[in-house]
Amino acid sequence: MTDPRAAVAAVVDPEIRVVTIDELGILRSVDEDAATGRVVVTITPTYTGCPAMDVIRADIRRALAAAGHPDAEVRTVYAPAWSTDWISEGGRAKLAAAGIAPPAPVRGGSVVPLTLAVRCPRCGSPETEQVSRFGSTACKALWRCRSCSEPFDHLKAL
Repeated sequence: MTDPRAAVAAVVDPEIRVVTIDELGILRSVDEDAATGRVVVTITPTYTGCPAMDVIRADIRRALAAAGHPDAEVRTVYAPAWSTDWISEGGRAKLAAAGIAPPAPVRGGSVVPLTLAVRCPRCGSPETEQVSRFGSTACKALWRCRSCSEPFDHLKAL
């Protein structure tokens, strides 16, 4: 049997396949009952209507079973709500390397961030424009770089 936390942390997000659910901040906790061996995983969706949650839950169960933990429960919690601040630095770097502009960290508080420019993940230029509020998934917007003319997704800040 392998560590259940490591097995779950390695599950790849089904919509943004370059990051794991741990790097994206969806994974909240992995607890194992020492007496029964039952594993309880707690996750939070990026937004309430995220269509990928069923796939994520199935992938978690499959990863745990493969790691020798067939008795697992996956709990979904909505409070506190997921925030783009939960994306790890490594996850932000992977998103940018894949051509997806990660949002800047908000770091909590009562200040509402205003995105004046989104840097192009390909050439780094701030000369970009939003093409559509919706990108390849509902949690991303479609942008275009005016410098290199490349389109790219921008993960919406929440």
